[in-house]
Amino acid sequence: MTSINNDKVGLTSLLKKSAAITICSTLVACAGNPYVRNAERNDVITLGDSIFDLSGELQQFLEGPDMANTTFRDYTLSGAKLTGGIVSKPVVEQYQDAQNDDSNINIIVMDGGGNDILLPAMIFDPYECKTTWYRPELSEKCTSLVDDVYVDTVSLLNQMKQNEVQQVIYLGYYYTTGEKTNLHQAIDYGDERLADACNNTTVSCQFIDPRSAINSNDVLSDNIHPNTSGSQKLAQLIWPYLETVL
Repeated sequence: MTSINNDKVGLTSLLKKSAAITICSTLVACAGNPYVRNAERNDVITLGDSIFDLSGELQQFLEGPDMANTTFRDYTLSGAKLTGGIVSKPVVEQYQDAQNDDSNINIIVMDGGGNDILLPAMIFDPYECKTTWYRPELSEKCTSLVDDVYVDTVSLLNQMKQNEVQQVIYLGYYYTTGEKTNLHQAIDYGDERLADACNNTTVSCQFIDPRSAINSNDVLSDNIHPNTSGSQKLAQLIWPYLETVL
């Protein structure tokens, strides 16, 4: 019996690793950049996933001479979920790493939660977040998943307030393109709940909705990640709010 149980555990582990590899190759999300633990403005950090990290261009625009003209600590990781996951360290742990490096954090620019929906949807879609001809409306499984992300987001934001963070700028998600347009309803509901999280937390939080600004010309051929023009547009959405608190 012990041997059978060990075999099951081994098979489960193998399936998880195989799924992670499939996710990485499908989403082009296992490349990216390592942490930047020291910067000119150590009190400003970025947290999040491959929207920031895959190319690094979004942060480069924010730090460039036309915007902040200084550097920030960067803890974003491609493939990161808000909590949990086997692909990359989640946003909640990124924040803890930043706290451990230097707890004097005044401003956070971040995203998070998108991969909690996207990663399972790209493999087996167990939460039924993709809409189809036979399921044209978002499923209850998917809305429940997004509601769980909302709870985790509020908890993280409240922790930031307890740590005396002064301002959070939270970037929402734009529409996936091409064959992934079947995730639009999930993105709509996800952005709605992330905005709710920003409104219902104790920390000062500004939610930025990029859906109307980003179009298919701003997205890579993977139909998910921003190209150079997309990263520049996202930076331009963030900058007016960041500029006022730097």
